[in-house]
Amino acid sequence: MNPKLSKALQIILPLGLGIFLIWYSYNKFTPEELITIKENFKSANYGWVLLSIVFALLSHFSRAYRWNYMLEPLGYRPKVPNNIMAVGIAYLMNMFIPRSGEVSRALVVKKYEGVPFDKAFGTIIAERVADLVILGALVLIALLSQFDILSAYIIDSLPQEKLIFALVSLVVFVVVTILFFRYSNNAISKKIKTFLIGIKEGIFSILKMKNKWGFIFHTIFIWVMYLLMFYVCIFALPETSHINFPILISAFVVGSFTIAFTNGGVGWYPFVIGKILLLYGIAETDGAAFGWIVWTAQFIMILIFGGVSFLILPFYNRKNKQKNES
Repeated sequence: MNPKLSKALQIILPLGLGIFLIWYSYNKFTPEELITIKENFKSANYGWVLLSIVFALLSHFSRAYRWNYMLEPLGYRPKVPNNIMAVGIAYLMNMFIPRSGEVSRALVVKKYEGVPFDKAFGTIIAERVADLVILGALVLIALLSQFDILSAYIIDSLPQEKLIFALVSLVVFVVVTILFFRYSNNAISKKIKTFLIGIKEGIFSILKMKNKWGFIFHTIFIWVMYLLMFYVCIFALPETSHINFPILISAFVVGSFTIAFTNGGVGWYPFVIGKILLLYGIAETDGAAFGWIVWTAQFIMILIFGGVSFLILPFYNRKNKQKNES
């Protein structure tokens, strides 16, 4: 396939799916229900939404600072402003091309800090594993506290046959890949092996950190900020202000998965949040409005944060380079 066409499809298809989901979910609402959603937007208390954005930014700054804990054992300590801007660009890229942010983030520190791409990328994978542990704990809390409701929803919603097929395919792919690199000695496989060794060093840097407690603190802090970001938004609407902690965790966890596995949750996030809150007796119109308020606030923040980072990054490094040369 033509590389330009392939890149274009990577952007168009996820966005197209998101637009379809927006049309599909709101085509089911009556004109009166759509008016209710619009009224929710108009009457929302956006002071809580702004506070939500503050919490989100604090989580991103903490993520940027935490990164150096993993890069230091490899012999690198990028400037924190560069890390912050790399994180901002990563979130922006993920809004358009799913999972491309991790690559762009590693490329930024490679270009401006001289960190080899494979090692930087390996540390990003390692931090994602740490984040996955926290998310897994939240999933467990949600399932234990709301097992009857969530288990029925998951069984009814997820295509189990497709999930089993996907898992089997993944296992086969991993086994074939391991066998190929174990017994293949051609030039291409050797280059890939070298690259994978660099990624492995990045991943295992988490075990060599001097300040493990600092890393743990920032990991917990990031997810506390994520929860607060979501939590304070419930007070933006009277219809959602009574949500209790178990319901909050359930909605947060499901929303997190839509963001993780799509391009920023576009189209999916409000639709899924509305469905989850409906299980707890909150009208789907109110739940969808809440989902849209949360998602839109974060989307605008990421556009500004990522866009400003993209513009400032080269100027910041050019200025530092001139200062060092003088």
